Amino acid sequence: DTAKGPLIDIVTILIGLTVGASTQATTFLTAKSVGIFALGAASFVVATFGGVMFVKAINLFLKEGNKINPLIGNAGVSAVPDSARVSQVVGLEYDKTNHLLMHAMGPNVAGVIGSAVAAGILLSFLY
Repeated sequence: DTAKGPLIDIVTILIGLTVGASTQATTFLTAKSVGIFALGAASFVVATFGGVMFVKAINLFLKEGNKINPLIGNAGVSAVPDSARVSQVVGLEYDKTNHLLMHAMGPNVAGVIGSAVAAGILLSFLY
């Protein structure tokens, strides 16, 4: 429990302080870095929305007993394991027997693999 709770919080704060103390604001906080942050935030929104809407579109063609929970769609974002945990928490809010964590980890890991493949393809264009 210590490693996944207080210890990770302390290490995160120490890394943030170390990097923050060694970086000047004029170097780090530029229009380009703010644009990159905004682009990353927008990509999470688009990926989450796209995943949920894709599952809803697939459900139009599935029989009633075979429908997929749309919360699984948001787990395709490669933010392991947080997006899968969000699916779990939101699913439990609506139905206490709706345990989605293991089902959401599949698309979650697939998102990581897809990101690695896409990065490899983009890097291949450079060389």
